[in-house]
Amino acid sequence: MTQTATLAVASVAPHADTAPVIRDSRPLRLITCGSVDDGKSTLIGRLLWDTKAVKEDQAATLRRDSGQQNDLGLPDFALLLDGLQAEREQGITIDVAYRYFATDRRSFIVADTPGHEQYTRNMATGASTADLAILLVDARAGLLEQTRRHATIASLMGIKQFVLAVNKFDLVGYDKAVFDQISTEFKALALSLGVRQVTAIPMSALKGENVVYSGRSVIPWYEGPTLVETLELATLRSGQSTGFRLPVQRVSRPGESFRGYQGTVAGGAVKPGDSVAVLPSGQVANVKQIVTFDLVRNAAVSGDAITLVLDRQVDVARGDMIVSLDAQPQTGLAFDAQIVALQPDGIVPGKRYWLKAGSRRQRVQVEPVQQLDLKSGKWQAAEMLQMNAIGKVHLAFDETAIFDPYEQNRGTGAFILIDPDTNNTVAGGMITARRSELGGLNAHDGRVILSLPADLADELLATELLASRRDEVEARRLTTAAARQLLDDIDG
Repeated sequence: MTQTATLAVASVAPHADTAPVIRDSRPLRLITCGSVDDGKSTLIGRLLWDTKAVKEDQAATLRRDSGQQNDLGLPDFALLLDGLQAEREQGITIDVAYRYFATDRRSFIVADTPGHEQYTRNMATGASTADLAILLVDARAGLLEQTRRHATIASLMGIKQFVLAVNKFDLVGYDKAVFDQISTEFKALALSLGVRQVTAIPMSALKGENVVYSGRSVIPWYEGPTLVETLELATLRSGQSTGFRLPVQRVSRPGESFRGYQGTVAGGAVKPGDSVAVLPSGQVANVKQIVTFDLVRNAAVSGDAITLVLDRQVDVARGDMIVSLDAQPQTGLAFDAQIVALQPDGIVPGKRYWLKAGSRRQRVQVEPVQQLDLKSGKWQAAEMLQMNAIGKVHLAFDETAIFDPYEQNRGTGAFILIDPDTNNTVAGGMITARRSELGGLNAHDGRVILSLPADLADELLATELLASRRDEVEARRLTTAAARQLLDDIDG
């Protein structure tokens, strides 16, 4: 927040009203994505340049590094983002570059993500914290496979606000028919991904048309907002769709009279007197005090770093989670998830990985189930996931795991997988649902629990083998409602 505030500048786009504007206190996080050479770095460079976020010394360095300037007498804006030597040499984006800029109405954190397929994992990293995605399309080429891939990943990461930037529009003569065709095709894709909030904008990032300033002088038929106006009106993704969540990062014991539990609130809100539960143990207590580095507070909300003091002695350790008593996350030994494979070896079925979620690290076995075919947009059966693959998996834990579905809370629904042999991060993922621990075939204390329809169970019990060992078999009958719920849990 402090860095963002220091970049506040004068208004960058004219507004009809002259009344003072109250700036949104939290920055909007956004990503730019799309295929190679669609102009992502140039677009962000133009945003920084026209919002006066480029300081004088940076501008001088940019002009020097640009060498021969373009026909417009402007430097190469992409150099503001391409910081790695390899990026400048190859003219591509490899790593995720974060930049800050602001208008009178709002501040922004923007991530420039790679367009090459082999760097898809870096794009997924940028999308994991974004509120909005800008999908760039070269007006001459239209939608490409990488555009579809990035749109799919952004939607899987929970982004529900898309801006379709039909870039290099000057190179197609500002043809409205081209814009209409591309925007119609993209909106159909977004709808298939469950994204209904799409703003399509024809623009030229190089010339600055419809980026910060209006391009109506050359695109008179377009009456929509500029990119900056769209960003100023975008909404932040809420982190409070669940109850209070505090993943415990540290237990503070400065003296015998004080015991506090430190962490960053990952959802909801809390105040003194609230009843909370400590997971996975399930112990219950009340909040006695909320302490920060310089004061005692009467409340804390998502994003606050706090020390929580409870009214009684309970067993709490790093990796536990303190939650609302009446709105708890899901706990269990088995969960469904979607992941993006990040390493050349991919995800090996049956291999045991470390799963890290917040401050909690656990052993987990991963079973790939399906992989997304980005060309057709359909899920297909898969036994292994290669690098950059997007897949659905089953997670089986040795100890109780604690999650919210990612759609409800990104902070407590996201995780990474770590290879215990190399310590490399091999995948990033999000929880979709808890799996039933009663359905299907389960082993427990030397016995096997097999859940079957009643008629099939009766036939099996009547076989000669089981009839001769009937005393060793326990059959439990479920009500219709309980059986239906069990099947729903199994199906996920």
